[in-house]
Amino acid sequence: MHRLQTFSRLALAAAFTCTAAGSTASAQATKTDPAQTVVFKGKDGPGLGKKVVLISGDEEYRSEEALTQLAKILADHHGFDCTVLYAIDPKDGTINPEVGDNIPGLEALRTADLMIIATRFRDLPDNQMKEVVDYVESGRPVIGMRTATHAFNLTKSPTYKAYTWNGPDGGFGRKVLGETWISHHGDHGSQSTRGLVAEGKKDHPITRGIKDGDVWGPTDVYGVRLPLPEGCQPVIFGQILTGMKFNDTPLEGAKNNPMMPVAWINTYTGSAGKPARVFTTTMGAANDLQNEGLRRLLINATYWAVGLEDKITANRNVDLVGTYEPSPFKFSGHKRGVKPADLQK
Repeated sequence: MHRLQTFSRLALAAAFTCTAAGSTASAQATKTDPAQTVVFKGKDGPGLGKKVVLISGDEEYRSEEALTQLAKILADHHGFDCTVLYAIDPKDGTINPEVGDNIPGLEALRTADLMIIATRFRDLPDNQMKEVVDYVESGRPVIGMRTATHAFNLTKSPTYKAYTWNGPDGGFGRKVLGETWISHHGDHGSQSTRGLVAEGKKDHPITRGIKDGDVWGPTDVYGVRLPLPEGCQPVIFGQILTGMKFNDTPLEGAKNNPMMPVAWINTYTGSAGKPARVFTTTMGAANDLQNEGLRRLLINATYWAVGLEDKITANRNVDLVGTYEPSPFKFSGHKRGVKPADLQK
């Protein structure tokens, strides 16, 4: 795949070099309370020995629930060691996605083999943001889900401003994943999404075991600019349905012609000069993970991202682990009073 251009020299200087010695020292000295994260150790499978860090933190789509379940599936059925991070309210230690400037535990990225991110408009301090930037620029793989296209809204410091969603280069979303926030293309909350495999991708490892219509979710199709940046390859297109049920009819008219991609692959070459595999899907709310096809897409993408595509089979186990009753997507809809330790139990 074509190597994407990295940020400009000036942007690199501003974004990827920590100008304050105190910030660097702070990042290196970070010690996270284990009670602020959840760790699922891999049981058995091709992923044994691989470390995945899953970063939640959005106010609407319940990424704190989606990524906890995804981590369980990856650990229990596939052997990956998974660490899940959350937006934590420093006042009481609870998971609170409305706290936009605190995701403790990001130093786990230093030894990670894969970062899965589903944040929205986070305004992280330099010592936390540095961990994300160091990881991405190292050339290790990235999976972005739903609002990761607009993962950061950095207002408090210019150090990593080039990662903000509305920067001149489209920030992390556009330059790394392939797109930033543009629009709701389908009608939010009333038109769901059916996935159709892109032409030429029916034999791709990521779509193994997936046929047209297997992927479905109640979240709407996001708008993206077409074509996506050079190097991005659509994997799944999102057909807008007239309602919120799996078997609703496709919407007639221009919005489905052409359809928007809702999953694609990319290559990002950061400041270390090493090309990284990148997978992005604009699906991935907690409700969406009730769909087996989307779970298979995410599991296949994980295998592909870490170079295990030869281990992908059409019938690998993507069953839910334990009871999974996700909260509906809406603002201010997160479960109150929950601490990571509660989920670890």
